[in-house]
Amino acid sequence: MRPPDAYDLAIIGGGVNGCGIAADAAGRGLTVLLAEKGDLGGATSSASSKLVHGGLRYLEHYAFRLVREALGEREVLLAKAPHIIWPLRFVLPHVPGQRPRWMLRAGLFLYDHLHRRKAVPSSAALDLTRDPGGRPLKAQLTRGFAYWDCWVDDARLVILNAQAAAERGAEILPRHEVTAVRGEGALWRVMIRGGGQEREVRARALVNAAGPWVNKVGGVIAGTEAPRLRLVKGSHIVVPRIAGADDAYLMQNSDGRVVFALPYEEQFTIIGTTDVAYGGDPADVAIDESEIVYLLDLASRFFRTPLRRSDVVWTYSGVRPLYDDQSANPSAVTRDYHLELAASAGAPPLLTVMGGKVTTYRRLAEEALERLEPHLAGMGPAWTAGAPLPGGDLEEAGHFVADPVAAFAQFVARLAQKHPGFDRTYLMRLARRHGSHVPAVLGDARSLADMGALLGPSLTEREVVYLKEREWAASAEDILWRRTKAGLHLSADERARVTDAIAALL
Repeated sequence: MRPPDAYDLAIIGGGVNGCGIAADAAGRGLTVLLAEKGDLGGATSSASSKLVHGGLRYLEHYAFRLVREALGEREVLLAKAPHIIWPLRFVLPHVPGQRPRWMLRAGLFLYDHLHRRKAVPSSAALDLTRDPGGRPLKAQLTRGFAYWDCWVDDARLVILNAQAAAERGAEILPRHEVTAVRGEGALWRVMIRGGGQEREVRARALVNAAGPWVNKVGGVIAGTEAPRLRLVKGSHIVVPRIAGADDAYLMQNSDGRVVFALPYEEQFTIIGTTDVAYGGDPADVAIDESEIVYLLDLASRFFRTPLRRSDVVWTYSGVRPLYDDQSANPSAVTRDYHLELAASAGAPPLLTVMGGKVTTYRRLAEEALERLEPHLAGMGPAWTAGAPLPGGDLEEAGHFVADPVAAFAQFVARLAQKHPGFDRTYLMRLARRHGSHVPAVLGDARSLADMGALLGPSLTEREVVYLKEREWAASAEDILWRRTKAGLHLSADERARVTDAIAALL
């Protein structure tokens, strides 16, 4: 029986896995505390390729279970959050001398049929001399394929899960570092430092979901062994939108790797990712010049317009905390998640989370709770597969939409009718961030002028206050680069001015 002043579950790490576990656990009736030393989603979870996808390339490594599960989750997550997730067509040009066309066709057939599709179209062969997807490509690329996956705003996915957890009673503590953990009888004693204060909490079970800091956190948990973790750096560059590249592109390189070129924020293209073994502090991760050259050279071999170093307007890097399966090639290390449960008679359980993808975070959370269930009496059943994330109920409160793409367009149309004083483009951008929570952001405003000063494209003072009060935003960086991407649309001088204005509001 849980002592009245102890939590059922304490979670260390506020990335997508930690927040996903918190939401699932809170919805099962458990008392939950989550501590994150920085911003929610401030590291690996906001540095992904921003895709909810099955992982087409994983088929080459015979990871059929991972791909099948990810394809199923693609449909579930699209239904759960159609405002931040939507289908995206990928063009896969065939390059003579690399993977043969029959292999690509066979892989895409498997990709189409490993799991039943509802809202995501199937693949098709393309004549790139006629299809619009061939326009930005070099003339010698005449044949290829199209397939579909989904785009996701990864940083906002973390926030929505944190909101889902908080709505169900979880205590979410960003900018709170766990400094010491020790077992005492059947409970964990956890020391947390944040806001200039130290606090001790007790919990029946503990989850280490600290991402690339899993080993470091393991070091403060008395009596535990370091898990088998492999750190791999993935970097992306952002350039102005490649002319005509409104689809996504999968580019095969001669070294066997594949790299994406993805339409981004209306005016830009993301190119990535790299796979580089990493041994430094994850807090210091940054792109190397060799990675920039690698990505620019590969893209320039596919697109008509060559890319130069001066085209790069932004870069970002993240460290993937992969389970060490002893693969020699960083690109071949499994992207599957791995959970290790340490539990012995009379001692509280510790669950350590390694690996995983944005796409499979929800299933990871379900499996984490399944592992902990024998140690947490009174836990309710799994529920997240059937419930929208905050803002995702675009048609009826608490319910999935029937057609995610159509539902979003209809939702924006209804917003425009109800709020005729606002520009439709502004409302659409706001809907992409907040979904059905847009009315809470707008409040009693009748036009953009009522939202306070415009701090960046579609970012107003009133929304900044909303992000502070409802989404744990505490700095200009939180707002400009994670809660929104307004920073990408501002010059350096504009960013400095807006940073000061946001700091005054926060």
